[in-house]
Amino acid sequence: MKKYNLIEACKKIYTLGLNKGSSGNISQRIDDDKFLITSSGCSFESLEEKDIVTMAINGKIMNGETPSSEWKIHCDLYKKRADIQSIVHTHSKYACVLACLHKELPAFHYMVAVAGGENVRCCPYALFGTQELSNNVVKAMENRSACLMANHGLVVGSSKLAHSIYIAEEIESLCEQYVNALAIGEVMLLTKEQMQDVLEKFKNYGTLRKEGNG
Repeated sequence: MKKYNLIEACKKIYTLGLNKGSSGNISQRIDDDKFLITSSGCSFESLEEKDIVTMAINGKIMNGETPSSEWKIHCDLYKKRADIQSIVHTHSKYACVLACLHKELPAFHYMVAVAGGENVRCCPYALFGTQELSNNVVKAMENRSACLMANHGLVVGSSKLAHSIYIAEEIESLCEQYVNALAIGEVMLLTKEQMQDVLEKFKNYGTLRKEGNG
């Protein structure tokens, strides 16, 4: 059932245009010690069960072939964040635009709070698949459900697979809005106090944001 959920999630991410070809990866925790992750170089459009790898959070492959090159990020987030049960990594267009500019997504719109804070941080660049990159992501994700990776893409971690996809889609839309706003002129940001009010209101706003599905 978990593999089926992951396959359906990958196809949804492809349909939404958040990943193209073999870019990005996705995983779902099985229990405290294991998780499923997409394999290296697989296509989200035509993903099959053979393309899913079972891993222990210590990095050992338990079933399947070669996991995504970013498996360290998944392992480390699952180790350090009991609240994270699923992880989505995308190379979506506008998230990548901001990431390549080394810009965070600031509080230009109240919906930025969907990632759990007043901004979506952008972690420093490091070579893909390295422990350095994983360390950077874990730090940028502190008290957040998402972060941008410089010159790379977006990482989202949440309690439900459907919610992780929801956040990834929402952040991509916000990144597009912010990039377009920057092209016009100075962007007016919400204050820290205003964003704290939003975050407080979000605690009881929408069942998907709280529970999700999958």
